[in-house]
Amino acid sequence: MLIVRKMILALTGLFICLFITVHLGGNLILLLPEAHARPLYNAYSSALGGNPFIKVIAYVNYVCFLFHIVYGTIITFKNRKTRKVPYKSNHVGDVSDWSSQNMGLLGALLFAFLVIHLIHFWYPVKFSDIEPDLYSLVSEQFQQPLSALFYTLAMIPLALHLSHGFSSAFRSLGLYNARYLRWVTHLGHAYAWVVSFGFALIPIIMYARSAL
Repeated sequence: MLIVRKMILALTGLFICLFITVHLGGNLILLLPEAHARPLYNAYSSALGGNPFIKVIAYVNYVCFLFHIVYGTIITFKNRKTRKVPYKSNHVGDVSDWSSQNMGLLGALLFAFLVIHLIHFWYPVKFSDIEPDLYSLVSEQFQQPLSALFYTLAMIPLALHLSHGFSSAFRSLGLYNARYLRWVTHLGHAYAWVVSFGFALIPIIMYARSAL
């Protein structure tokens, strides 16, 4: 049963990685000058909202997030329950990094971030009676220094979680070849930090523009 849970965790995690990549691609529009970014970003968000295929993908994404969170939590607690020797006395640090030892903590931080993110952006868009100006919504949020700092710092646990989770997903799906696994691990590290840096750049740039 644990193997099945890990496979579900791996598959949902890889789907979420795909979603994150596409999400970043759309959000990079925000880095354009406002005169270009505002109409493009609002047209992009409007096109996504009115596309039936995208709506289906959105529901699949919701399910993936739900299963990933639930099974991640279950596996974390099972690992803690069955771990008889603490990390420090087991010298686990010799063969695994901090991220792999603290995926549960990183997941909890990202869950808290996701809730706040949904409150800031998803809820106003989904439950607004009027067509939202999403660019203004994002811009106003990132003009606040604490909010911009929060969204920037939140990308650190995202990078750490993705960095280990990417290669771990392939191991859970049966990739044990040392050579290929080494390349997947390097790819995962690069992917995690490039994506996280891309997301972090958005609040930094938007806040800097408003402060000038």
